[in-house]
Amino acid sequence: MKFITSLRSLSRRLYSTQAASRHEATASARLLAEDLEITTLPNGLVIASLENYSPASQIGVFVKAGSRYETADNLGINHLLRLSSSLTTKGASSFKITRGIEAVGGSLSVTSTRENMAYTVECLRDYVDTVMEYLINVTTAPEFRRWEVSDLQSKLRLDKSFAYQNPQVGVLENLHAASYRNALANSLYCPDFMIGKYTSEQLHHFVQNNFTSARMALVGLGVSHSVLKQVGEQFLNIRSGAGASSVEAKYRGAEIREENGNSLVHAAVVAEGAATGSAEANAYSVLQHVLGAGPSIKRGSSFGSKLSQSISKTTNQPFDASAFNVNYQDSGLFGVYTISQAGDATEVIKAALSQVESVAQGKLTEAEVTRAKNQLIVRYLMVVESSDGLLNEIGSQALASGSYIPSTTAVHNIESVSTTDIINVAKKFVAGKKSMAASGNLLSTPFLEDL
Repeated sequence: MKFITSLRSLSRRLYSTQAASRHEATASARLLAEDLEITTLPNGLVIASLENYSPASQIGVFVKAGSRYETADNLGINHLLRLSSSLTTKGASSFKITRGIEAVGGSLSVTSTRENMAYTVECLRDYVDTVMEYLINVTTAPEFRRWEVSDLQSKLRLDKSFAYQNPQVGVLENLHAASYRNALANSLYCPDFMIGKYTSEQLHHFVQNNFTSARMALVGLGVSHSVLKQVGEQFLNIRSGAGASSVEAKYRGAEIREENGNSLVHAAVVAEGAATGSAEANAYSVLQHVLGAGPSIKRGSSFGSKLSQSISKTTNQPFDASAFNVNYQDSGLFGVYTISQAGDATEVIKAALSQVESVAQGKLTEAEVTRAKNQLIVRYLMVVESSDGLLNEIGSQALASGSYIPSTTAVHNIESVSTTDIINVAKKFVAGKKSMAASGNLLSTPFLEDL
């Protein structure tokens, strides 16, 4: 309780001072958004804030604690940790966390990727002190009471089943398992054989090894940098050290097929792509939009893309196809994702791959490159236009490098990609060792060795 009270006192003192200064400023002129500020504390904690004077504030704690940091002993524990955000902490009960955030109209969410976890709260800026108390408690002082952890595990299977109702989830999870030998092969969801076997001690051990100051970033939108910095210095200086070491992902190339009798076949064929921040990352992103990254019109189709135009010549049945591209800190995957009728799977997959080969052979016009760059730039700008997208972009970059690439620089980097760069990464895909995942009625779906 002392923990919560001290944070409330700190926040109120800081915000009362800021409120007075804001009132004086608004009396003479409209406040303009400030520049992004980033500070790295001596303990390694990165603090980033963008004071935009929005009536609503968002604060996130980003942690290098994704599923790639799991071991054989705690496989899937990241999934359980996501569901544990509302459990009792040392400073507040589960009931108090839920009711306290609801009382001020706020929300708390937890998301994770294979690399990072993100705990995010949002509320009216007048209540930042209240929701920040709960955010700090959830991320730094969990208790993981034995009976609460036991009760929570029954939800793991339900949560996984709900996610897997979308066939793409299963295909992408299998795709990573086929593509890597370790680290990135770990699923975002717990395996069935681990449900009911997790213990409080395992959760505490995972948090202690991964939730260290040097592996965290505190990011805020609509909040003063001085406030965020003092909160970080006082309450996120929890554990020193680099924490658990990152295991380098090893790409292997393999195939996983899931026969389930579904009349629609979902299939993904990829090769190793580019790591985040590498010279080739932007080239792969532009190539993705050259081939087709999905519909540009809501509830529309992507029949104008190179992939769709090529596949439409081979079948009259409904289908969908898009280029797949994902980047991680030490690797990446690039390829094609197709959805087709079971009987047309071979023709659809081969037609999609032939388009990548066509680009690798230099069959690419400047108009296609320009269109792809424009699509990529617009999609990127639309992501950072939303507060959720911007917070996640700042947090991910701050956690990875302790800095942030502004949108103007990101756009310039995209525009700098040449046609030769695109052709070269297409050649790399064609020559690369492939991985494949497929689900559905796979009687007519080719094996990887047949492609």
